[in-house]
Amino acid sequence: MRRSIAVLAVGALLALAGCATDEPAPTATSTASQAAGSGTGEQSKFFVQADYDNELALLAATATGPAGKPWEQVLNPKMVATAKFKKAGPYKICFSNAGLNNPWRQVGFKTMQAEVDTHRGRIKEFVHVDAEGKDQKQIADINDLLGKGCDALIVSPNTTATLTPAVEAACQKGVPVIVFDRGVGTTCPVTFINPIGGYGFGHVAAEFVSQKMKPGGKVLALRILPGVDVLETRWSAAKVAFDKAGVDVVGVEFTDGDPAKTKKIVGDYIQRYGTIDGVWMDAGAVAVAAVEAFQDAGKPVPPINGEDQLDFLKLWQDKKLTAIAPTYPTYQWRTPIIAALRVLAGEPVSNPWKLPQPTITQDNLNQYVDPNMPPLHYAMCGCTDLPGYPQRWK
Repeated sequence: MRRSIAVLAVGALLALAGCATDEPAPTATSTASQAAGSGTGEQSKFFVQADYDNELALLAATATGPAGKPWEQVLNPKMVATAKFKKAGPYKICFSNAGLNNPWRQVGFKTMQAEVDTHRGRIKEFVHVDAEGKDQKQIADINDLLGKGCDALIVSPNTTATLTPAVEAACQKGVPVIVFDRGVGTTCPVTFINPIGGYGFGHVAAEFVSQKMKPGGKVLALRILPGVDVLETRWSAAKVAFDKAGVDVVGVEFTDGDPAKTKKIVGDYIQRYGTIDGVWMDAGAVAVAAVEAFQDAGKPVPPINGEDQLDFLKLWQDKKLTAIAPTYPTYQWRTPIIAALRVLAGEPVSNPWKLPQPTITQDNLNQYVDPNMPPLHYAMCGCTDLPGYPQRWK
C-alpha cells in the first residue's frame, strides 16, 4: 500500500518478517504473548467501550429504509435538520478521496460515479480529487476545493486525526460536509456515513476464528496499517474476542496490503511455529495471498477470514475452506451522493448514518460468488442496478 510500516498495536517497533532473516525475530506482540498469554498487547487508543457495545448491538438491529436497497437504509436513525443548506439545483458536488490505491476503493469509486450518473438532472458537475493515500495532499486538496464553488463536499479521510482540522476548516466555510468510510475527530460534518463499523467486523471475524480453531491454538493477525479508525477498531474488537477466548496470538503484523509481503510473513510464521491454527485479518484484500502461503508450505489452511472480494470467495468455494467474510460493503459509496442531494434539498438525514453490514458465511456463500466478474471485484457493491453494469466494473 502506501509505505512500509513497522508499527505494532502495542506501539513498539516491529521487524517485519519480509525484512528479517528466514525466521522472524520475536516481536513486541509475540513477547507480550509469552508474558500475558494472549499476545494481543495493550488495547488501542482508538477503543471506546460505549462505541464497541453499540456496534455489537447493531449487528442484530433491523434497518429502516427501502427493501433491497441497503445503501439507503439506516440502523437506529438519528435525524438532523438540514434546512439551512437548502438551495436550488443543479449542484456542483465535490469529493476529496483518500485514494484509489486498492481494489476496494476502485470498485467503490466506480459505484459512486455510476450513482452520480443516475442523478445527472440534479448534478451539473462532479469533481473528484485523489489524495493518493497522502495526508498532506488531501489537506491541500480540501483547501483547494473550498475555493471552487462546491455546493457540497464529500470527504473520505486518509487518516483520522491528521485530516480532522481540514474537515473542521471546511465546515466553517458553511459548505455542507459529508464524511464517509473513515471518520474524523469532529462532529461538525452534517453526517458521517459508514456501515456498522470496525468493531462489528473485527468481532465477527475473531469470534469465528476462535470458535473454529482448537482451544488455545496459535493465531496470526494480519493488519494493513495503523492510525485509521476503521482498521484500529477492527483490531481492538478482535483483541477483546481473542483475550476472552484465550487463544495464543503469536504475531500481529502489518502487510501494507501487499500480497507478496503477506505471503512472506505467513510463510515465515509457518516455518517458525510449524502450525498456525487461525488467521485473522483486518481487511481481506490479501486473504488469497495468506491462503496461498499455506498451500505453498503444504499445510492445511486454518480457519480464516477475508472479505467479499471475489478472488477470496471463489477460492473459499473451490477449496472448501473454513472461512467467513465480514464485509465493509462498497455499496456505501452510493450513499454520500444520495445524502448530499437530500441535504441540498433541505431534507433531514441521519447522523450518524449507519448502514447494514452483512456477513458472508458458508450458508450464503454461493449467492455472492459471480464467476462472470473479475477476481478483484467486491460482491457487496450494490451496483447491479446502476448504469454500465457489469462492463463498468470489469
